[in-house]
Amino acid sequence: MAKVAFLGLGVMGFPMAGHLAAKGHEVTVYNRSPAKRDAWVAKHGGRAAATPREAAVGQDFVFACVGNDDDLRGVCTGADGAFAGMERGAVFVDHTTVSAQVTREMAALATETGLGFVDAPVSGGQAGAENGALSVMCGGSQDQYDRAEPVINAYARVCRRLGESGAGQIAKMMNQICIAGLVQGLSEALAFGEKAGLDGEAVIEVISQGAAGSWQMQNRYKTMLEDKFDHGFAVDWMRKDLGICLATANDIGASLPVTALVDQFYKDIQRMGGGRNDTSSLIRRLR
Repeated sequence: MAKVAFLGLGVMGFPMAGHLAAKGHEVTVYNRSPAKRDAWVAKHGGRAAATPREAAVGQDFVFACVGNDDDLRGVCTGADGAFAGMERGAVFVDHTTVSAQVTREMAALATETGLGFVDAPVSGGQAGAENGALSVMCGGSQDQYDRAEPVINAYARVCRRLGESGAGQIAKMMNQICIAGLVQGLSEALAFGEKAGLDGEAVIEVISQGAAGSWQMQNRYKTMLEDKFDHGFAVDWMRKDLGICLATANDIGASLPVTALVDQFYKDIQRMGGGRNDTSSLIRRLR
């Protein structure tokens, strides 16, 4: 069993850290909001720390699941950052969805100070985190990945190394690109069926068994038909992720026409006051 720190106890990090504790790892947690930190310790045991540096001292691994590029820099660097507390040879595992640029920046800084760094964004949403069934896409050196993988498996259904630093983040961008198109297609189909007077649930029962079937269809169609959108990843976070995708596409010369369009549709949802709705709320603008 490993000594680990977990930085960031949001809807993903809270249960992920819980799985680490349940597997017998010695867990120290940090969160900007002390209330969540204290609630986690009350539920799972372990130890709370006041700063990322304090949490990182003496740990074999430091995990992070925070908000964006700036948040990642904030927990890694500076006098109170995790890198200042980690011992040489310890590995930082970042589950945040961030740009490949900041990943490579933090990985280089970690290497300079004798630390390992694995970028490991996840897919599967809150339910996947709670059920310990996340898909984890990793970048970094093979030896650092090999050390981290057995610990990551506490909450992973599948975990793979896809290349050097930044490869995990590129894979997560591909994941979000796929989801954007799928949710828009499902939204259009359900809205179309409503206009035509068909029973959406009955239709989905049929077409989900064929080529149209997808995770989004199986897990989101009922709440979409019921006009309920508090069951997953928020629009505000999706727009952050799609912004990273579009900026990266511009840098490498890739074309993402559908992604760019769906990003604007999500902007419409934000203007409608739905920034905290889950991503399936795209159907709202079609109604």
